[in-house]
Amino acid sequence: MHILILGAAGMIGRKLAASLAEDGHRLTLADVVPPPDLPNSTALTLDLTASAAPGLIAGRPDAIIHLAAIVSGEAEADFDKGYATNLDAPRALLEAIRAMPGYVPKLIFASSIAVFGAPFPAKIPDDFFLTPRTSYGTQKAITELLISDYSRRGFIDGLSIRLPTICVRPGKPNLAASGFFSNIIREPLVGKPAVLPVPDTTRHWFASPQSAVGFFRHALTLDTARLGDRRALGMPGLSATVAEEIEALRRVAGQKAVDLITRQPDEKIAKIVSTWPADFETTRASALGFVAETTFDQIIAAHLVAEGAAA
Repeated sequence: MHILILGAAGMIGRKLAASLAEDGHRLTLADVVPPPDLPNSTALTLDLTASAAPGLIAGRPDAIIHLAAIVSGEAEADFDKGYATNLDAPRALLEAIRAMPGYVPKLIFASSIAVFGAPFPAKIPDDFFLTPRTSYGTQKAITELLISDYSRRGFIDGLSIRLPTICVRPGKPNLAASGFFSNIIREPLVGKPAVLPVPDTTRHWFASPQSAVGFFRHALTLDTARLGDRRALGMPGLSATVAEEIEALRRVAGQKAVDLITRQPDEKIAKIVSTWPADFETTRASALGFVAETTFDQIIAAHLVAEGAAA
């Protein structure tokens, strides 16, 4: 299968590309920074703006995995850049596909739980309505609707995957408002300090990078006829509070690691995070074979194995 990955140099993109390369797929990897150099792959370093869309699909890939985006905090800080990257670019991609006669690729879009906005029920069901309260969530929600409509019209075979917050993210902190959820685990595990900007009672919805790769791999083989007209799926995950995160860290790495966390309230981040959902029923996705962790200890263990971190 020929697979185009947009946003292939990001954390999930790199892991997913490496996994698919091991299976022998032909890959086209595109990002604004150099994607990984993998067997049987073509790497494209370019700005994934609207104008790039026709060239990206010139080779008619069988499947397109759209991971490219600017993250939540940056999208909120830079309104124009957020809409240009997170909405205009995917819309241009859909239009470029529509303009190619006889070309109907499978398109898997990385959406987000940010498409939902408060007030929430205790557990958000699969049919909960979309009321995003951030620009990032709005951009993702609009793109979900476009993918459903273009699928209904037969232009693509689309699926939007609503990712939980991915934790523990390797590497350096990014501009995502959710970044601290990973920082307070990743940094103390290697003896570095971390800042916690929200209360310990903050609850959120998580899955590991390994689960995220599994979501996209499973989506590639999923018979989308089973989705009907509902082309967006909330992925399984784990609902946990910051306090529960910290307790899992304590069990794995001891009090010395926990002591490296400094509480430093940030009203801007707390306000953004407070608009996000914290727990879900993911009956549809689970019935379709998507799986994720069930404890935060498992999430930390997955990080330690994948990144070779030393507790």
